[in-house]
Amino acid sequence: MSTTKTDNGNGVAGTMPAVNTLTAKDIREAFNAGYADFLKAPLFGFFFSGVYVIGGLLIAQSLFVWDMPWMIYPVAIGFPLIAPFAAVGLYEVSRRLSAGEPLAWNEILSVIRFQSKRELAFMAFVVLFIFWIWMYQVRLLIALILGRMSFSTLERFTDVVFTTPEGWLFLAIGHVVGAVLALVLFSVTVVSIPMLLDRNVDFVTAMITSVKTVAASPMVMLGWGVIVTLMVIAAMIPVFLGLLVALPVLGHATWHIYKKAVQ
Repeated sequence: MSTTKTDNGNGVAGTMPAVNTLTAKDIREAFNAGYADFLKAPLFGFFFSGVYVIGGLLIAQSLFVWDMPWMIYPVAIGFPLIAPFAAVGLYEVSRRLSAGEPLAWNEILSVIRFQSKRELAFMAFVVLFIFWIWMYQVRLLIALILGRMSFSTLERFTDVVFTTPEGWLFLAIGHVVGAVLALVLFSVTVVSIPMLLDRNVDFVTAMITSVKTVAASPMVMLGWGVIVTLMVIAAMIPVFLGLLVALPVLGHATWHIYKKAVQ
């Protein structure tokens, strides 16, 4: 497979990683490997997913404090967008398990802290920026389509959205726009974040490699994206608690997909 030259962010020419074509079998194997990693190191999985769960609960509680309970639905749909970045610790655990390295809390947390000085910090900005766009497009659509309606409570908002023509239009447009944003974010992060943890490359190279991975196996990778989305949303239903298991398994599995996809 051919490779191309790129700049590594430090003015030094590097090699653009080549990507492999993936199959449904690769996804199954990666998922099984991710589940095995979770069973080998459940405490790390519960810890990192617990941080994500607590973050979700705090955001939900803040919406009530700020008298915006009607924002819970769009936040719940958009919150999984930042899951790939939240799984950085899980990628490091899987990397160490694959390499036969010891799982020491201080070393793993030190690796995560060190990422703030590397290109992964720029990817954090990309992820949060797209999440910010998601939240503001929701508020824009509410103002344009539902602006004349009153919904001071979550129940009233739900009633307006699901029982009125304006609400149906809001859902239709909102989900289409959300799907586009989710596809963009998935494409630029699905392997770029574990790649930045694993290799000394710039974040632009990592994002391009991630997009190339999706383009090389579009149906397989989009299928994986659908699986991740449905699992995360379903796991959020019992007060985010299902994420304590779903996020570690998916995070570990994503690491193994990256290792299969990028040469």
